[in-house]
Amino acid sequence: MQPLVSIIIPFYNCAFVDQAIESALQQSYPNIEVILVDDGSDREVERIHPYLSSINYVRKANGGTASAINTGIHHSNGEYIAWLSSDDVFLPHKVEQQIHFMKKHYAKASFTNYDYIGPDNNLLIPKCGEQFQHAEGVYRSFLTSNPINGCTVILHREVFDRVGYFSTEFNYTQDYEMWYRILLKGIPFYYLDQVLLNYRAHPNQGTSKNQEGIKKETFMIKHHYIPKLENFLNFQGNRLKRVVFE
Repeated sequence: MQPLVSIIIPFYNCAFVDQAIESALQQSYPNIEVILVDDGSDREVERIHPYLSSINYVRKANGGTASAINTGIHHSNGEYIAWLSSDDVFLPHKVEQQIHFMKKHYAKASFTNYDYIGPDNNLLIPKCGEQFQHAEGVYRSFLTSNPINGCTVILHREVFDRVGYFSTEFNYTQDYEMWYRILLKGIPFYYLDQVLLNYRAHPNQGTSKNQEGIKKETFMIKHHYIPKLENFLNFQGNRLKRVVFE
């Protein structure tokens, strides 16, 4: 049997949540569980009702995205963990293709490219993520930016045992901070050059509404982690060049 993959959907007052759930349930991969963590929603909850018999529904007091994802991980049983924002959409073969890729490379962490879509699922920018050929390129990109869209990521459960969970100290950039911890533990992110996610832009999108908070958190994270990453690359750069994504 294929390893179980847990798809965690954190949800807070999102009008697109039914589309996210549908995309998770319609995966071609045969062995998944979908865990929806309701982070204290008081709107749009009726959109979940048709799916309650097909998903694991967990409701908690509002605590932010990091706490919702962590709650989902604690309720999960999968060998692999995927995170899907409630306004985004997995393409049907996302889990199947990515797990095949990870098993082929013995990867513990991977990410993919993605399309940028609008509120009506209209394509805005195709394949808009940065592309990589080897692990060193991924590491070096973190010296200046965050090239990884969190909802393209699949992690082996072992990663959380080694680096811990998402930090609730960060309201908007919990994924960015987590990626640094993973990389500095010597766990390379493998890049699969396929579009397997539709990332949605809309007026209520958190990244649009919270730019000042995102800037402040990003500055703190970079100030703390970039010197550590530079030091890591001085010692490990040549080894990382040999980790090639084929």
